[in-house]
Amino acid sequence: MADLTCDVLVVGAGPTGLMLANWLIKLGVDVIVADGKDGPTQESRAVVVQARSLEIYDQLGLGDVVLSAAQRADAVAPGFRDRVFGRVPLGPLGEGLTPYPFLQILEQSRNEQILHENLRKLGGAVRWETAVTTMTQTDEGIEAKVGNDTVRARFCVGCDGANSAVRRSRRIEFEGITNPHRFYVIDALAVGGLVENAINVRPGIDDFLLGFPMKGRGTWRLIGLIRDDRELTEDDIRPHIRGFAVTYDKSRWFATYKVHHRIAAAFRDGPFFLAGDAAHVHSPVGGQGMNTGLQDAHNLAFKLADVLHGRRKDGWLDRYQAERRPVAKRLVATTDRLFGAITSQKAAARVLRRLAVPLLAPIGVRAVPSTGGGSRLFQYVSQIRVHYWMTPGAEHAAAGRRDPVVGRRLPWTGDNFAALRSLQWQIHAYGGITTSEIPDLGIPVHIFPEAPHTLLRPGHLYLVRPDGFVAADSLPAEALQTFPPLL
Repeated sequence: MADLTCDVLVVGAGPTGLMLANWLIKLGVDVIVADGKDGPTQESRAVVVQARSLEIYDQLGLGDVVLSAAQRADAVAPGFRDRVFGRVPLGPLGEGLTPYPFLQILEQSRNEQILHENLRKLGGAVRWETAVTTMTQTDEGIEAKVGNDTVRARFCVGCDGANSAVRRSRRIEFEGITNPHRFYVIDALAVGGLVENAINVRPGIDDFLLGFPMKGRGTWRLIGLIRDDRELTEDDIRPHIRGFAVTYDKSRWFATYKVHHRIAAAFRDGPFFLAGDAAHVHSPVGGQGMNTGLQDAHNLAFKLADVLHGRRKDGWLDRYQAERRPVAKRLVATTDRLFGAITSQKAAARVLRRLAVPLLAPIGVRAVPSTGGGSRLFQYVSQIRVHYWMTPGAEHAAAGRRDPVVGRRLPWTGDNFAALRSLQWQIHAYGGITTSEIPDLGIPVHIFPEAPHTLLRPGHLYLVRPDGFVAADSLPAEALQTFPPLL
């Protein structure tokens, strides 16, 4: 038994907890990470890494490592039951918007391995097979029982999944519903009947099948819905999959589960925080879950570091909930509505699926690549279109109208993301201005060529946070009044 102290106790070493620990240590924060498991997850579980998550990995210095381990999906292949309507290339939809205009398929277990290995390189470690039991708030922060030891910390972050002990200990409600239908997930080998290197989307009248290409020839993640309340075996599922004209030899992982759509009533309770599945859970359709958790961790790490290093007061941490909970709330609501539409047994919904999908999907294959709607859809799915209100009163002052740049992740221009690796507040300008016109605010200044295919305006200054989000913009003459309150 020992008495230990640290800045932040991270409970849970899944992808969210490991990402948070990596960033905190990189930002000079003393961390203890504990998890009751005996090591990183072995099952593949989540499989999609979106563009925004790859940008975060790149800022952490792991972009190339993740890309080399992943399988790229360069298209979506829509269909209906046993029919395929073609391919919608992803590259053109994301071209010019991100360095990663595709979907990368990399299972959760491999994400965890990469993050765990990097954590060790940074000098951190995980206390595996160590449950965190009692957690109480103190005058100085928190006190917790971690295995046989007592840990005292300024803050505690629950990254411990849907059954979060941290959330339950703080009596934070987990609001939402459980979908009544049973879903299956299979990592299948020697698969036939799917469009290669594409996300295969095969809705039916009463069910659906999704196929995600994984590393290794003929290896796919298959996800589907089956209307049966029994405990299902893999043999029960095979005939269902053959109905979509898809076959496979054997599997390396099979599981069934029910999908929950839930969100924590609060992401912060004093010195306690929730992130990832401890804060929000939803359907796997769209590949959003793990990515949302990774981005929770990225957002929170910078705020905790600011407070712990004395750059901000405690109230700055309220911005985590203000920024991340609305993102999770919209995501949970969207996936809930989508699943309601897919699984509804109302006669009108079944007829609509039977008639509309075969009619509209072929039209969409031709139209989406050439319309702005396709690009916007890519931005939402890839999570590069996330918006935050930068100050408590900003939404009211703007009458709810979101700025196209401020409050969003910095638009990519081809070479401007390298500056974000300094992990500092900084000023960016994109043409129409010289260094002599920029007032001295004591932070780095980066001047780039004009970026005509973005919403960045020549002659303007953009204040960029260390996490890559634009906090404000200003003309040079007004920057001394506009920027300092946000720094």
